[in-house]
Amino acid sequence: MSVKKIQSALISVFHKDNLEPIVQILKDKGVKIYSTGGTQKFIEEQGAEVIAVEDLTSYPSILGGRVKTLHPKVFGGILGRRDLESDKAQLQEYDIPEIDLVIVDLYPFEQTVASGASEQDIIEKIDIGGISLIRAAAKNFKDVVIVASQNQYADLEKVLQEKDGSTDLKDRKAFASHAFNVSSHYDTAIFNYFNQEEAIKGFKHSISENKTLRYGENPHQEGVFFGDLEELFDQLNGKELSYNNLVDVDAAVSLIEEFEGETAFAILKHTNACGMALGNSVKEAYQKAFAADTLSAFGGVLITNQTVDKEAAEEMHSLFFEILIAPDFSAEALEVLKGKKNRILLKKKTNLSTKKQFKSLLNGVIEQDRDLHTDSHSDLKVVTKSAPTADEEKALLFASKICKHTKSNTIVLANHGQLLASGVGQTSRVDALKQAIEKAKVFGFDLKGAVMASDAFFPFPDCVEIADQAGITAVIQPGGSIKDQDSIDYCDAHGMRMVTTGIRHFKH
Repeated sequence: MSVKKIQSALISVFHKDNLEPIVQILKDKGVKIYSTGGTQKFIEEQGAEVIAVEDLTSYPSILGGRVKTLHPKVFGGILGRRDLESDKAQLQEYDIPEIDLVIVDLYPFEQTVASGASEQDIIEKIDIGGISLIRAAAKNFKDVVIVASQNQYADLEKVLQEKDGSTDLKDRKAFASHAFNVSSHYDTAIFNYFNQEEAIKGFKHSISENKTLRYGENPHQEGVFFGDLEELFDQLNGKELSYNNLVDVDAAVSLIEEFEGETAFAILKHTNACGMALGNSVKEAYQKAFAADTLSAFGGVLITNQTVDKEAAEEMHSLFFEILIAPDFSAEALEVLKGKKNRILLKKKTNLSTKKQFKSLLNGVIEQDRDLHTDSHSDLKVVTKSAPTADEEKALLFASKICKHTKSNTIVLANHGQLLASGVGQTSRVDALKQAIEKAKVFGFDLKGAVMASDAFFPFPDCVEIADQAGITAVIQPGGSIKDQDSIDYCDAHGMRMVTTGIRHFKH
């Protein structure tokens, strides 16, 4: 039958918060309850009668609690098929009671790993009995209700109240689906812990936290974010983040983290920096970043790595922008910025810790290490007869950091502490450079004495020639072309400086 009255339950949980109402309902309905250890004591404190699992199995909890519920009288009662006469006969023959409801959760394995506990403590948090109970009850969902997480307590309480202590097949299958979600996530976490050393090739990621977005990249596409945004940000104002917002926020955060220890400000549009600058204050850094492209900044994503004060807030308040991200905001700044109710304000709480990136591709998934290399003085190899000046080197490293986070093919033009222009996502490096030069002219920048960064090598000397004619005096690029010398020779002949890094920063 589809509708089944719950007459017996096995409850053995780590998390007992919000379990009281369920125990009360089961008690009121006269449900026979089996339990173990601390859960048994908790249920008895609610005034309900409990049969100890040890009394059911005639075996005590052994091996320091590793074996408590692993017994035919427990699993037979869960897995027995109520509509199969042979199963019913065997349950009767071996005096195995039917169990209609299983409430069980798992030892906190992920939390124990995250706490930095010893390996032995971590291993002891690999649940055996719990995971077995979950799988058994979920497998037999036609007859058994499985609640595998405290996140499902409220759902069970609602069903029991609305259906007078009964469930139907749809209810039981839904709970089983959630249970397998819990068990698969748990096993994935354990595999990934062990796989840190083994490096077995297998794409296994599981994220339970999720948020349904208004839509995906476009309104006709559905979108969901899987992850814990609250770990990274406190949202202080504005509407809900969209799919495109999140993509831009990811780009903005990745870029700003390159400038730790400096007062930096970036303005991004479609994941590319249209403005990026350093300053003595947030206000100054913003003004310099905004000057790089006053047109593209409209509707952009703004980010800084310093507290936004009232002066900075007032300076940027007149600009329409979607999002502002900062490690903190003064009370006065918040008062100004909250003047526009839809403006999203994010307080960034921590740096990104992920070391891998992946995305769907064709009929599979592609995964790689995040590009965590930041070009520094030690990476620079002077390949021209003259070396960059101290100011040029600072400008080159500044430009290189921006270049790393800009869509290929890209060229970045900068001086120390300010992005002047960039050419992004072009099919040729020459087009990227020409775009950057034209953009610099539009916004009134003189490129004389500026530097150029390229995300990949120059197969021909045409880019350095064009740059030289625009006033560029120094170049940073990874090198590695069989024709590197052609570009080097041009620089030497025209008084330019060039350094190579040996590290390519494509961003497709």
